[in-house]
Parts: sequence; C-alpha cells; structure tokens
Amino acid sequence: MTSDRNALQTFWGIIALLFIASAVITIVWCTSMSAMEEMPMPGGWGMSMTWMPMSGQSGFDATASFLVMWDVMMLTMMIPCLVPMLLRYRQAVQRTSAPRLGWLTALVGLGYFLVWTIIGLIVFPVGVELNAILMQHKELSLVVPVATGILVLAVGSLQFTNWKLQQLTCCRELPFRGQTAPDDACTALKHGLRLGIQCSRCSAGLMSILLVMGMMNLFGMAVITVAITFERLAPARKWVTGTIGAIGIGAGFFLIAQAAGIF
Repeated sequence: MTSDRNALQTFWGIIALLFIASAVITIVWCTSMSAMEEMPMPGGWGMSMTWMPMSGQSGFDATASFLVMWDVMMLTMMIPCLVPMLLRYRQAVQRTSAPRLGWLTALVGLGYFLVWTIIGLIVFPVGVELNAILMQHKELSLVVPVATGILVLAVGSLQFTNWKLQQLTCCRELPFRGQTAPDDACTALKHGLRLGIQCSRCSAGLMSILLVMGMMNLFGMAVITVAITFERLAPARKWVTGTIGAIGIGAGFFLIAQAAGIF
C-alpha cells in the first residue's frame, strides 16, 4: 500500500513537472513569435513566420526546430487528456504486480507522443509548401479567409456526427479498461501508439482549426486545449461536443461574413 502510494505520488509529480515546464516554454515561444510581424497577404490576413525558415537555415534544421516546438506544444495540450488513460493503464498493470510500473508508463507516454511527432513531420512540410504556393500565386491568398471560415464551420458541424461520438467513446474504452494488462515493454509501447492514433483522430478537427488560425496563437491554443479536454473528460460528452460544435458553427459563419465584408 505504501509503495503504491509513493509510486502514484511520483507519477503525479512527474506529470506536474512536465506540464508546468512545457507550458512555460510554450508561453515563452508564443510570446516571442507574436512579437514577430506576420507577412501581410492579399485578402487581409497575415502569414505566420512558423512556416518560414529563418535566413540561412537548412531544411533539416527548420524541420528539427519545428518538431521541438510542436512536441512541447503537444505536451502542454495533451497531458490533461493523457493522464486518465495512463492511470487506467497503471491500474491494469498493477493487477499483475509489475515491478517496472514507472518505466512501462513512460513507454506508453513515449508511444503516444511518437504519434504526434510523426504528425508534426507531416504537418510542417505541408504547411511550408502550402504557404510557398500562396506566396507565388497571390490570387489564391484572396480565398484564404473564406476557406478558413468554411473549415471552422465544417469542424463545428463534425461535432454533431455519430463518428465524433464514436471516437470519444473509443478514447474512453480503449483496451485494459477494467482488465489486466501484460507487463512487458512491447505491449506498453503498442498501447501508447494506439492511444496516440486514437487521440489524434479524435482531436483532428479542433487541431486543424488551431493550425489555420495560427499555431502559436496563445489564446487559440488555450481555447482548443480546453475544448479537447472537456469533450474527452466531461461526463455529458454529447452536450459538451454539441456546445463546442455550436460555437464552431457560429465562429465559422462569422469568419465567412467577415471575409465577405459584411462585418
């Protein structure tokens, strides 16, 4: 009992340190990025410096810098959702009296964030290429504000679908809920990968809003983090997803109207 309690206290201590450290670093980066002027584009919007490599920076260095920033940001945003799943895994492993519970938990977390790292590897070159196209074809940038509004509207509508509710249910009912988990490293890593894939699918819509609205926008990041956490953990998830969806639909219509010059 005492050793279990000490192990749990250690777990919470590490989680708290990771969250605080990543949040502080994210805030510092967002603040420094906001101090950099965006590139004005036709259509009345600004291109973020996130997708523009620094002068003299190689493609590898730019990708590595982005991944570090992306991973720290994911730590900040996803730890609140990941903790209940890690606790569920620890309870399942403890039924086998696993002596390596801490390391196995770390492997689950590693697998989870490995998925997000791979997503970052895909997002960065796509973002760079897309912004390069917009810079070369100025006429395309005129439709960006309207396209952004349509995307937000679509994500808001997605919140009302059965598919979205199924993804949330899967996140809550992933393997080992109320079961015994094998206490080996391979199973732990695979479980983390499975968690990451499911979580990324569930969060894809809301994360896409953050990407198009400005990845280093601190207010937007906080709003999306709260939305993802509440829809994942709140008991009345259908009511929560519906509320988030309604807000998204309203914001989408507002952005489209704003782009059309109505506001």
